Amino acid sequence: MSDPYETTEQHLERLLRRALNSIDLPDSTVERLGTALAHSSSLHSSHHSSVLQRETYRHTYLLADGTTLTLWELVQDGRLSTAGRWPGTRPGLRHHEVYDDEAELRVAVARLSGGVGEAPEFGDDGPQADLEIITVLMAAPSVPLPRMYAPDNSADHARRVLRRAENRDGPGEATAQLLRNAFAHHITQVFGQQCQVDGREAGFTLYEHAFLLLDGSETSLWEVEHTATPDGRHMCEVYGDEESARGAMENRTHIC
Repeated sequence: MSDPYETTEQHLERLLRRALNSIDLPDSTVERLGTALAHSSSLHSSHHSSVLQRETYRHTYLLADGTTLTLWELVQDGRLSTAGRWPGTRPGLRHHEVYDDEAELRVAVARLSGGVGEAPEFGDDGPQADLEIITVLMAAPSVPLPRMYAPDNSADHARRVLRRAENRDGPGEATAQLLRNAFAHHITQVFGQQCQVDGREAGFTLYEHAFLLLDGSETSLWEVEHTATPDGRHMCEVYGDEESARGAMENRTHIC
């Protein structure tokens, strides 16, 4: 993974250039990385099977002020859901994503590998199939684990979640302003499933981004990621409550 003759500046430039989502890194992170003096890279985890080839790497940088900063890199072979998620990606090629938050890395890994080879098959051959899709999408969530809030640039995380939303009926400016007071957050994958929509396979994943605010109150954004688009492209929608998010997933199945 690392070239022993490569300088830290060259390593960082190469990492950010190949990452499809490097533009989503916070400006503050990019500015701090500009002071990197040395780096260390290591394999964090890997999974290799007939349907999934995925590795994650940890890149740690020593900065000029004596602190360290870690970037988490996700590498996959492009045969699964990343194809279509980012412009210019094609199945069969290795794709790279980079995160400065390990929680976001875990969400990305869950999006990539969650339920692979385990999801039940749904057909489009009648009312029973339609009923099964609705049952799966609208199933009550499992009992959540206790939230472990992480104070890690949470206001900026909220801004990025809202920025990548493509739906027009999502949270408005009032919510965005409220979340500027977020100082800790917790991400939970609430739902994930593959099913048949309009005769082709589509994936649905629902995440809760819970935020702890400066006044001690809590609020959440509900993020739906799916490929139930006309061209199979990955799409992100964000809602202010779980009911709206689940309703959006149901509507995306085109079932009346």
